[in-house]
Amino acid sequence: MDGTNDSARGSFILLGFSDRPHLERILFVVILIAYLLTIVGNATIILVSRLDPHLHTPMYFFLTHLSLLDLGFTSSSIPQLLYNLGGRDKTISYAGCATQLFLFLALGGVECLLLAVMAYDRFVAVCNPLHYPAIMSPRLCAGLVSVAWGCGVANSLAMSPVTLRLPRCGHHRVDHFLCEMPALIRMACVSTAVMEGVVFVLAVAIVLWPLLFILVSYGCIVRAVLQVRSAAGRQKAFGTCGSHLTVVSLFYGNIIYAYMQPGNTSSQNRGKFLTLLYNIVTPLLNPLIYTLRNREVKGALRRLLLGDRAAGKA
Repeated sequence: MDGTNDSARGSFILLGFSDRPHLERILFVVILIAYLLTIVGNATIILVSRLDPHLHTPMYFFLTHLSLLDLGFTSSSIPQLLYNLGGRDKTISYAGCATQLFLFLALGGVECLLLAVMAYDRFVAVCNPLHYPAIMSPRLCAGLVSVAWGCGVANSLAMSPVTLRLPRCGHHRVDHFLCEMPALIRMACVSTAVMEGVVFVLAVAIVLWPLLFILVSYGCIVRAVLQVRSAAGRQKAFGTCGSHLTVVSLFYGNIIYAYMQPGNTSSQNRGKFLTLLYNIVTPLLNPLIYTLRNREVKGALRRLLLGDRAAGKA
């Protein structure tokens, strides 16, 4: 019997961490604090980047979109998780589950592509600095971001309905804390080999190709930096590369582990914590890794809070 219509009229149960009740209260407090800090950190980056004219550059334009993505990405699942951790009710409506799935796939795909766009920006800045303003024009930056958003949303539009239509034969217990595609695929009561093959192909397009582009870009950057005679110049360039590569490692590592093996049931518990990691930890660390250690952003914050004269004295 196809359980799709039955689920559509009812709700799903997000099992989450209910098998570890002693951890739920601790997780609630830790996740709530991390979520609030994530909102404050990313909102600060967006506000400063938009209000300070000194930060109206391609790099901070992309960082603004990264912060918007992180806010949407974490907000698509963490409020529901906090609700489920805070009491005995673990349910989520069908509409809520579908919304979670769509946003999670769309925003995750956009972030994969945006990180590749940011790698290209750093490649041009380091390898072709004299032509950087002409190459990274506002029109090109807007176009690259639009392509990233368009591809991420298109991927989600293709995969979300197919995942939700899988026959579940009345099963409505999701072994996860959110309606994530691998968890929903595992609920199916039919063979999902074809579905998993399609997921793998799309994962290559959305995840692995951008990652390969990032690695090639940074290979060119490293080669160019090694030719710089100034030690200070090399240190500055590697500092920029290091921040971006740290975020790439955190985000892509977890995405690849979760989505390149959607039907694997041997490591579901580990997968929950990895998903939690790139849902909370990565969006929380991005402002710190990218900008809060950056002198330009610190100067912009002083100018906004204290005024130009106080910032100049500082």
